[in-house]
Amino acid sequence: MARRQFAIIGLGRFGSAMATTLSELGQDVIGVDGDAERVRQLADTVTQAVELDATDERALRSISIQDVDVAVVSIGENIESSLLVVMQLLELGVKSIVAKAVTPLHGRILQKLGVSRVIFPEREMAVRIAHGLVMPNVIDYIELSREFSIVEVPAPEMFVGRTLKQLELRPKYGLTLIAIKRQPSPTAPQVTNISPSADETIQAGDVLSLLGSNERLSALDAMLKR
Repeated sequence: MARRQFAIIGLGRFGSAMATTLSELGQDVIGVDGDAERVRQLADTVTQAVELDATDERALRSISIQDVDVAVVSIGENIESSLLVVMQLLELGVKSIVAKAVTPLHGRILQKLGVSRVIFPEREMAVRIAHGLVMPNVIDYIELSREFSIVEVPAPEMFVGRTLKQLELRPKYGLTLIAIKRQPSPTAPQVTNISPSADETIQAGDVLSLLGSNERLSALDAMLKR
């Protein structure tokens, strides 16, 4: 994985979790917040933790924010500050900006300003949980559009011992298998096989990542219930 530099502006629950995860993934992370205690808590986790006013262009220049690969603005609670920070980052020429939004209007304004991506953490989590409640056999869920999604499901018993070629997932079920997660032994770490070959045999305990229409995925969930 290529090492990149990220700036996380706003170290609340969302920002600190993202900064910590990126650091654990081996990335360079600059954590920025106006609260000294939040900065102190992440000082030993990220590459650099800085207390400053992110709406101040000079302060941002002082940490060379314009040189980062991605800036994440997670000041969702204070919409005015969020917009001011995004405008400063755009003026400074930051290559890629991801911004957290708390309302649809906030999100639309961020999009009009030209951020690379707008995220609604609470709404996205609610969507994932709702689908999990409707399809209880689904381990995880990613919405690609209103019609298509990716889900992770435990390998159905009827799939175990059969190759992908024998299963004919696409013609029979209208689904595409994009990955298999497998734990070779109880003490071994989990491995992920991306785009497995047609000769790959499904094993008990496998977790399948499947892409398909929501209708087809619901049909699979109904089949698993039986």
